[in-house]
Amino acid sequence: MLTEREKLDGLIRLGIELNQVQDLDILMERILTRAREFVSADAGSIYFRQKDRLNFSYTQNLTLQRRLPKGGKLIYSTFSLPIDKKSIAGYAAATGEVLNLTDVYDLNPSLPYSFSKKYDRASGYKTQSNLTVPLKNAKNDVLGVLQVINAKDPEDRIGPFSDKDENIMLHFASTAAVALERAQMTRAMILRMIRMAEMRDPKETGAHVNRVAGFSVEIYEQWALRRNISEHEIDKARDILRMAAMLHDVGKIATSDLILKKPARLNHNEFEVIKEHTVHGARLFLDRQSDFDDAASLVALNHHERWDGNGYPGHVDIFTGSVIDGYELPDGSARGKRQEEIPLFGRIVALADVFDALSSKRSYKDPWDESAILSEIEKDAGYHFDPELVEIFFSRIEIIRAIQDRYRDEDP
Repeated sequence: MLTEREKLDGLIRLGIELNQVQDLDILMERILTRAREFVSADAGSIYFRQKDRLNFSYTQNLTLQRRLPKGGKLIYSTFSLPIDKKSIAGYAAATGEVLNLTDVYDLNPSLPYSFSKKYDRASGYKTQSNLTVPLKNAKNDVLGVLQVINAKDPEDRIGPFSDKDENIMLHFASTAAVALERAQMTRAMILRMIRMAEMRDPKETGAHVNRVAGFSVEIYEQWALRRNISEHEIDKARDILRMAAMLHDVGKIATSDLILKKPARLNHNEFEVIKEHTVHGARLFLDRQSDFDDAASLVALNHHERWDGNGYPGHVDIFTGSVIDGYELPDGSARGKRQEEIPLFGRIVALADVFDALSSKRSYKDPWDESAILSEIEKDAGYHFDPELVEIFFSRIEIIRAIQDRYRDEDP
């Protein structure tokens, strides 16, 4: 539990901390974590506005988390609710007002909003106090809603949120909204690049790249925890990886439509051309501005390499596309990178991308049954994929499924 001095110092540093996070999803997690810490809340949720609805984006619950085995994560259903006055979050978004509720089970029936007990019944958790704050930008537009739940005192007893807590959260929300708007613009720019690729290759949708990015972050986090990597380094890498993974196939914008949209199997020459998208994608990030450029270049270049060395493009110079000296095969092609020659992020995205490709409907195929996909991935451990990453993937399959559910393909 933070002291008043720590809260004040934390609010001063908050803007710097949040503006160091680039990815929208990672930022929303961070905002929720910090908000709970500032007001000693046991739980909380964050909703992100999309047009006239609020999407339930992230939730945290310390009490429920403690019931899980070490390394476990809460799995929750994704849903959205209308921005109207019928729900607590909807009311805050519709009116722009803060709601500080002492007991959501004892609301005055004359109020326009009510509390849904469905989540409490399903989880065995008891919500009591609730502080709901709209996240507004400089133009007073509501970007989303932040809820913190069940204030705890130093003896771990649940009580109401104080007026001081409410003031702290108002300051917190204004700072968080600035960071959210900036991250939203970053996400929009990335998705515009994805849409450019989608014009060439219909498989490159926003839902697809968000799933690949989500799977990749989950796999990386567990890999890093096994190695006792610091929380700071994990957070930094997750932020970079998520954005880089979204752009893994951006190099396809340089590939002919005749190849990308061909409804039949590619011939040898066509496949050789499409393989070049890895190098084209890597070149987009050569004008290095940040660690993200390095990561995006590595992912674009290496996500089709294989653990057994039979992937592509292999050991090539991304400036020229030519084979690096000493890595030329008898037929003149580059030897594929193998095992840990392949950068970690490339190995992770390779697994995430194949899983999503097999799970998804394409113009030329129906989605595979999950049992067949998992059997294929298990069979390819040590051949196509890093066997340790496959083991991690299977250990997190419930989280992987939740990410799939969160980023579903839109109906045509």
